[in-house]
Amino acid sequence: MRKAGQSWLGRIVVAVLFGFLILSFGVWGIGDMLRTSGQTNVAHVGSTQISAQAYRDAYQNEIQQLSRRIRRAVTNDEARAVGLDRQVLSKMMTEATLDDRVKAYGLAISDATIAKAIFADPTFKGANGQFDRNAFNDAIRNQGFTEQGFVRAQRAVYLRQQLADTIGGNAPVPGVLREAVHRYQNETRTVSFVAIGADKAGEVAAPDAATLQAFFDGQKTAFRAPEYRKVTLMTLSPADVAKPDQVSDGETQAFYDRNKSRYGAPEKRSVQQIVFPTADDAKAASERIKSGTGFDAIAQERNIPAQDLDLGLVTKDAIIDPKVADAAFALPANAVSEPVEGRFGFVLVRVGEIQPETVKPLAEVSAEIKTEIARGRARDAVQDVHDKIEDQRASAKPLADIARDVKLNARQVEVDRAGRDKAGKPVDIADREAVLKSAFASDVGVDNEAVSTRDGGYVWFEINGIEAGRERKLDEVKAEVEAAWKADEIGNRIAAKASDAVKKINGGMALEAVATELGVEVKTAKDVKRQGAAGGLSQPAVAQVFATPVGKAASALGANPQERLVIRVDGAEVPPLIATQQSVVQLDEQIRLAIGDDMLNVYVQKMQQEIGTGVNDAVLRQAIGGGQF
Repeated sequence: MRKAGQSWLGRIVVAVLFGFLILSFGVWGIGDMLRTSGQTNVAHVGSTQISAQAYRDAYQNEIQQLSRRIRRAVTNDEARAVGLDRQVLSKMMTEATLDDRVKAYGLAISDATIAKAIFADPTFKGANGQFDRNAFNDAIRNQGFTEQGFVRAQRAVYLRQQLADTIGGNAPVPGVLREAVHRYQNETRTVSFVAIGADKAGEVAAPDAATLQAFFDGQKTAFRAPEYRKVTLMTLSPADVAKPDQVSDGETQAFYDRNKSRYGAPEKRSVQQIVFPTADDAKAASERIKSGTGFDAIAQERNIPAQDLDLGLVTKDAIIDPKVADAAFALPANAVSEPVEGRFGFVLVRVGEIQPETVKPLAEVSAEIKTEIARGRARDAVQDVHDKIEDQRASAKPLADIARDVKLNARQVEVDRAGRDKAGKPVDIADREAVLKSAFASDVGVDNEAVSTRDGGYVWFEINGIEAGRERKLDEVKAEVEAAWKADEIGNRIAAKASDAVKKINGGMALEAVATELGVEVKTAKDVKRQGAAGGLSQPAVAQVFATPVGKAASALGANPQERLVIRVDGAEVPPLIATQQSVVQLDEQIRLAIGDDMLNVYVQKMQQEIGTGVNDAVLRQAIGGGQF
């Protein structure tokens, strides 16, 4: 081009060439820029726009919080798989809707009220229980706020809450709903049952060839050979670079002093309580106890159920009401408190057994502490090694060679999607589920991203070979097919015996007589509740118990597919619903909150229909991927 520009003909040619280039940008490039300009919002609610940057910040903040809760890094794919992207957007659109209505209704809150709320927030209090400016500054800085920005955000939060409370706050609890939830949670049933196991199926002869072939043909996919992959793995964890021997004794002592509660068991107390509706009732009962009347006698007089009287052997933080907790843990053993004005009424507290706090000495946990401190420091070192590995991977260097350079171990495994080798044994892989998911989504020769592990490390992998899954022939898996056919036949026979027993019992025959015929023992389970297995009953059996009328029988799956339970419901009991009981007060609060949430959701949906909403899916996807606008 330099040579061409030295002559008049060359200059004309260059000018024409650049003219065409400029024209092409004008036709295509500028048009694209014009079409994409302004498309930087992921959604709108009425006239309120939700920018891609605001959404991205909120989304990343939720991912970080989720990562802290489960103590490992969460990828974008994992977050999207659980719907976190839509949850964040829905929350932001709900807040925008409420903000729009707050503005429309002219709601406001004074600076004094905001200041009072901030000063009262326990998050910002120091050791003396008073507002701590340093704690406040640290907290808002960690959240990415300036003081003015935090106050502005809090003002919006309180105004939204004011509107939400007006719509769904303090919703009345329908008596029918309270009764239904109370019955569902607290109904207990007594059942008699027998277990019919595989030993009652009789002799099961080997199937003939035709029967076995037909069984195999109907379940070929169950015997299919899975896909196997040869994978080279290289794992980097904080333990690989941690150096506990470099942690000083002074640092170990300081860590131990800050976290003593982790190395022992907190104090526990056996606590009982009686809740009174008025202060006078509580005071009168207290005076009677001081005069010699027993605590249990007063509980019996007031018909206090065991679940409301006895809180059990508990730690202080396990007691819901802070004032009751303070009173219980200030008493000596076998003492009764003065009346306490608690959250659910006026309370008398009695303390029985006291198990003092126990703490392991530093000498026992010193090595553990040093390892933890070293691994915490190792996070930066892990990132340094990670960056070195990525630099070498950029030059297409094989993992085995990189492993030698950075002194890590690279190994090749052959696994199926479940992480088992060809012998059916599980293969040891760090964060197996995440690594296998990525490995089986890749291919030979593909450059793969490292998988973040729960402990803050990484796993790199290369796919070296793929053995496709295939349908096996009967001769290859004959022994497995015969075992599966036999198990299926036993299950069918046991199910038939259970069904026949149920018909006999519901026809008038006693369960005991049926048990004698079957040669099994009758067992009883009492106080069976809907939540969880109990009294030797499987969870399917518990569900069947509450689906069966009292006095009737039914069958259910037992502990395994080759066991059936025949159950007879002997009785059902629902404890009385007493409005002053703490458990009922808590139930009302739970129902009230649920009703309030439903009312608010209906309101928000209606308002969004009226003011109009929209989501730009293209910008949303770009925001999640971290694209630039």
